[in-house]
Amino acid sequence: MANHCNNTSSVTVAEVARGSHVIKIDGYLRTKELMENGKYVSSIPFSVGGHSWFITYFPNGVNTESKDYLSVFLTIDFACAGGVKATFSFALLDKNGRSVQLYSKLYPLHTFTEKGSDWGHSKFMKKTDLERSVHLSNDSFSIMCDLTVMKDICSKETTQKQFVVVPPSDLHQHLGDLLLKNMDSTDVTFNVGQDIFSAHKCILAARSSVFRAEFFGAMSAKARRTIKIEDIEAGVFRALLHFIYTDSLPETAQNIVMAQHLVVAADRYNVGRLKLICEEKLSKHIDSNMVATTLALAEQHSCYGLKEACFEFLASRSNLERMMASDDYEHLKISCPSVLMELVARFLPQQEK
Repeated sequence: MANHCNNTSSVTVAEVARGSHVIKIDGYLRTKELMENGKYVSSIPFSVGGHSWFITYFPNGVNTESKDYLSVFLTIDFACAGGVKATFSFALLDKNGRSVQLYSKLYPLHTFTEKGSDWGHSKFMKKTDLERSVHLSNDSFSIMCDLTVMKDICSKETTQKQFVVVPPSDLHQHLGDLLLKNMDSTDVTFNVGQDIFSAHKCILAARSSVFRAEFFGAMSAKARRTIKIEDIEAGVFRALLHFIYTDSLPETAQNIVMAQHLVVAADRYNVGRLKLICEEKLSKHIDSNMVATTLALAEQHSCYGLKEACFEFLASRSNLERMMASDDYEHLKISCPSVLMELVARFLPQQEK
């Protein structure tokens, strides 16, 4: 008699409910004048995950330590026994309804244990920063709360027996091995400083329109097997090739300085996704010491998102003043005078222009 193997499978599901709510503050200055430190206004209640929530906004801070700030909290209207677990974020919105990265706060998992239980940020944003920013328009501004409520965690049997398990794609691994281990099939060599890199014209051409034109365009030198690369460091070119073959960056190429160099290389060879990855990384690490350099980089290589992130950072007068006192400010003035004109148009008060 044949033995039958009854294979079954299950999946563990962490059920969540998501929602968002925008609170708009009309008459910011009037509200600030009328309400003392520790006093708040509330949004209308909104429902996420079967629970009622509201946002509390303190125009003069929730306590004496935060009197120079806006305070914002998420409050649960009613919590069941055992509490309600949730993660959420607050974000100032620009005039187009998009989150302003500099004033976006993400909060880790928190348990709201009872009616009126709240969580948030006592120093969400300096009042002076808001008042000097372009986001206070007609004496009003908006804050959005994105909320994820954790529900039950349970195991469910899958609807069908799983006889075949399909692994995730490993194309990137095979192509990476082709770059690093299989030199026999390469048909082009790059001399970069003291280093030599071998590669495959077809793969480079498929990923970069610049390489495609160089290898297979009307004016290409198809028989050319060795190419000398100027103005790119060997480590940067190595990371560029790694990305072209695997669509990822090696662990050794994760720092900010490398990201700056890779923006230049990705722009030069039109590797759009790499450029955006580095642009995003740089936009999350802007400070007063490097914002002038980053702004010049963004302007010279058409990194519009990174440029906007720099402008958001410089919307704070204190950040702007620190940048103007930095060593790199003179370089920015010389290399990108149009950026300074745009800064003046955006942030300098009318009477100072």
